[in-house]
Amino acid sequence: MAGSARLVEGVKARLRAQGMTYRDLARRLAVSEPTIKRDLARGNFTLERLDRICQALGIGIEELLMATDRTPLTELTEQQEVALVANPRLLLVTYLVVNDWKLADVIATFRLDQNELIDTLLKLDKLQILDFRPPMRVRKLTARNFSWRRDGPVQAFFLQKVIPEFFDARFDELGDEMRFVSGTLSAASMLRLQASLRRVAAEFDELAQQDARLPLEERDGCSALIALRQWEFSEFARLRRAPKPRRRPSPR
Repeated sequence: MAGSARLVEGVKARLRAQGMTYRDLARRLAVSEPTIKRDLARGNFTLERLDRICQALGIGIEELLMATDRTPLTELTEQQEVALVANPRLLLVTYLVVNDWKLADVIATFRLDQNELIDTLLKLDKLQILDFRPPMRVRKLTARNFSWRRDGPVQAFFLQKVIPEFFDARFDELGDEMRFVSGTLSAASMLRLQASLRRVAAEFDELAQQDARLPLEERDGCSALIALRQWEFSEFARLRRAPKPRRRPSPR
């Protein structure tokens, strides 16, 4: 891939990683959206424009080139997740970087001074979870559709430690919401609900990406647990009559 093409692909990859649109970038550069689309389609923008794009994205030219060198991670390996759950600090910083926290906000919010944060980032860099460039530059290596491993170490940690704490609340604060509903549904209705839940999860991710650009004081930590399964409470299931055997049709 030619150098100019790699730069263009790097810009596009960075836009996707930050959840930015061409319109967002155009607004930051004070140019029209068609201008940005044309520049990225042709790849013939000036060095001055490239510098301004890098400034708007908060990265350097070398990072644009690196953005095309690896495929973004949609999930970690089991070994990487084991390392995270063994060290809460690594898990915390990974969560924050994946959610586009600025390093200055991490230091201001948590009991981590700059040296401790750098030490943590170096460990995550060694684990190939993120790319750390001194003095304080970080590029996340996770894709926008990143998720934890199904039945992996982080999910097990979540089930054992996070969910009990999450539900140990009244859910009566401003913005809180909890509904537990149950009933009997057909297979078609289950599929319809699954699609609806996926849309809600996608909207949550889209809003989180969008709000990541706001100042930290305008945002609050927020979690949502969305689940659907074929299930009946065990105490109810014990009271069910044994299903009657189905009669086989008699041969004609």
